[in-house]
This record gives sequence, structure tokens and C-alpha cells, in this order.
Amino acid sequence: MSEFLVVGGGVIGMMTTLQLADAGHSVTLLERGDCGRESSWAGGGIVSPLYPWRYSAPISRLSTWSEGSYPELALRLLEETGIDPEYRQKGLLYLRVDDEARAMAWARDVGKPLERVDTDFLYAKEPQATPGLVEALWMPTLGSIRNPRLVQALRARLAAMPRVTLREQCEVTGFERAGGRINAVRTASGAVSGGQVIVCGGAWAAGLLERVDVRLPVRPVKGQMILFKAPPGLVKRVVLMDGRYVIPRADGRVLAGSTLEECGFDKSTTNEARESLWQSAVTIIPALADCEVEHHWAGLRPGSPDGVPFIGTVPGVDNLSVNAGHYRNGLVLAPASTRVLVDLLLGREPILDPAPYRVAR
Repeated sequence: MSEFLVVGGGVIGMMTTLQLADAGHSVTLLERGDCGRESSWAGGGIVSPLYPWRYSAPISRLSTWSEGSYPELALRLLEETGIDPEYRQKGLLYLRVDDEARAMAWARDVGKPLERVDTDFLYAKEPQATPGLVEALWMPTLGSIRNPRLVQALRARLAAMPRVTLREQCEVTGFERAGGRINAVRTASGAVSGGQVIVCGGAWAAGLLERVDVRLPVRPVKGQMILFKAPPGLVKRVVLMDGRYVIPRADGRVLAGSTLEECGFDKSTTNEARESLWQSAVTIIPALADCEVEHHWAGLRPGSPDGVPFIGTVPGVDNLSVNAGHYRNGLVLAPASTRVLVDLLLGREPILDPAPYRVAR
């Protein structure tokens, strides 16, 4: 029996497992499919909320802490697994921002190096950007990471750790509860016992917690994305305009996203979304019109009412915790949100005040 059972093998579940194992604890990770193949794989990998000045303080605090941890995490995973998560700190260009004054005020308040730049600076940084712009906003410190490589590296690291047991293709079907405790987690292949149970089920977290009569307001929100096969160097950094973005990869490929769709658990792609994403991408970078669309996919984000994740003990169940509801910012907030929960579980002083993230009774 492991000291901890983690339900859900996305980036939240895997980072939770890594931190607990690093602290010397035994952990069993249960994943309904393959680790890292849901929203953690599907996202774009910008290591910041898209427009950070539009988010609440609880999200900003998690984001700021996480941004600072990604360079070290990426280097660690490369050294330990040989898999490069491709963390790139090339900065981010914001085009056609309609609340620029708010953005600049936010940057002054939080000490971020956001600046207004002119047309010469803009096109020196991104020569292929849509022509005719006279200014932009520039955040030089923001980075991106390649989601599939990150989750591959996390999984490989966990698989090599003697205190970690990975159980993939192992869907959780319920919980064996006695009074105020969970005695075991039921799966299709039998019951699994553990000391503390942590639900990191993303869009599926609410359905899991319903089985212990806990109502968590987390819902699936579909996002579709496309990938262009572009020559290396066509796009040099993340460019954001009108709520859509393009993200370059080290091999030249350019990811464009994303949609926001309330479709339940439907992960199908649509021609309408493909056309909309293509149009947005070629508006931002016109030269992408000459590049092949290599892939088109969809993922399900764990939507929450205000985008603030639920982190902490589930009311009424002493040994059941949750970390879910990150909405569009699961990857962005993962290092900090998992650290807050692990601090609470291990009786350490949390890196951030956990009160804004508590699960309400």
C-alpha cells in the first residue's frame, strides 16, 4: 500500500507524484488512459495566462511562482531523462491590445517588464508579423514549453523512481468510504489502497468526486488547435492577437490556437474550427498561408467558475484532496498549485496562502 494515491496522470497528477516522491514518499499514480494524453498534451504551452492582467490575484500568484520554476524543471528533466521539454524564453508580442492602459498598470504593480514598443522594434523581433502595425506590447521574460515533450519527460522520470508505481489504463470507478475516510479506490481491475487520496482528474474531477457526494463546479471546455509544418525560423516567438496565438517550436512547426467550446465531453474536431484557427493564424503571420496544416486536434480543459483552481482537502473526508479546475491555465499553474497541495499534505508552510483555493463546503 502506497502512502499516497494520485488519481489522474496529467501534468498536475504527475508533478504532484514527482514532488511527493522527491520528499521520500511512496506514490501510486492511477490514470484512466495514458499519462499526459488529455489536456496536458493538447495545450499550447505558453507559460503565462494569455492576458495576465485580466486575471484575479489568486491566479496571478500561482502563475508568477510557476513561471520562475519552469527553467529549472525543464533542465532537470532533460538531465534525468534525456528528453528535452523545449523550454524557450523568447518573449511574447501582444498585438492590437485594447486595454493597454490596464496592462501597463498591472505590469507596474507586479514588477513585470512589459513595455510598449514601436513598429521598428516589433518587426525586428518578428519580421513575418501582420503588416501595418504601429506599436505592440512586449514581454521579454515570458516563455513556452512543448507540452508533449514535457509530459513524456515527466512520465519517464516517474517510471524510473523506485517509490512510484504507475498504473495506466486503470480507470477509477469509485471509492470505498468508511465514515470520514477513503479506505480504497475502486478500479476496473480491483481495489487499490493508500493512505492519502488526491484527485487530479482535470475535466473528469467533478464526476469522480460526485461518487463521494461532493459537488465540485468543474466542467469540460473543449479547445481545438492546429499545427503548421513551417520552415525553422519563420516564427521566432509567441505572438498573441485578438485572443488567438501562434507558438513556434524548435523544429519550425507552428501551433495555432485555440477555441473555447461548451460541448460536454465531446472531443471531436470540426471544419468550422479548423477554418477559424487557420484564418486567425494567417492574419497574425501571413506567411503561414503557404504552409501545410499538419495536424488538428481537440482537448478538454477543466473549466471552473472564475478560473481559480480548487486545491486542498475535500470537506467531510479526512484523507481525500483535490487539485483541479485550472481552466485554460493548467500547465501555467501546475508547478505552484501542486507545490501548495504537497506542502499542505506534508505539513509544511505553504509557498502561498492556500485560502483562495479551498474547496467550499
